[in-house]
Amino acid sequence: MNTLPPPPTVSLPSLQVGDALPALELSPISRLTLALYCGASGDHNPIHVDSDFAREAGQKDVFAHGMLSMAWLGRLLTDWVPQSALRDFSVRFAAITQVGERIRCTGQVTDIFEAGGERRARLTLQTANQDGVIKLAGEAVVALP
Repeated sequence: MNTLPPPPTVSLPSLQVGDALPALELSPISRLTLALYCGASGDHNPIHVDSDFAREAGQKDVFAHGMLSMAWLGRLLTDWVPQSALRDFSVRFAAITQVGERIRCTGQVTDIFEAGGERRARLTLQTANQDGVIKLAGEAVVALP
C-alpha cells in the first residue's frame, strides 16, 4: 500500500475548532491489499478475497474489510498525535468500500475542552472514495500537549 508522505502536522498548541487534520490519501484498493489484511488481521472471511463467493453472496466483487478502513483512520490519527494521546475512537460503517476505490481519510476539530486534567480535542473523522462517497464516519478524542 503506497501512500503519499504525510504533510506537515498542525501546530497542536495553537489548535482551534475547525482546524483540519492533514488528510491521508491511499492508493487504490487492490486484491493484494485485501489478502494482506486478511493475514494481518486474522479475518479470513471469503467475501473479502474470493470473487466467486462474493458473487454468490449477491455482491458484484470482493470488498474491503470495514476494520481496514477503521485502521486507516487510526493511522490518520497516529500520524498526527502519538498513539498514547488517544482517549476515545469510534466509527460507524456507512458504505461498502470496493476494490479499485481510492480512499481519502480526513478529520476536523469540533471541540477543545479540559477533562481529566488534560487539554483535549474532539474530532470528526471519515473515509470517502474518489467520488466523495462516505464509507466510514467516526469521532475521536485526543489529549493535546
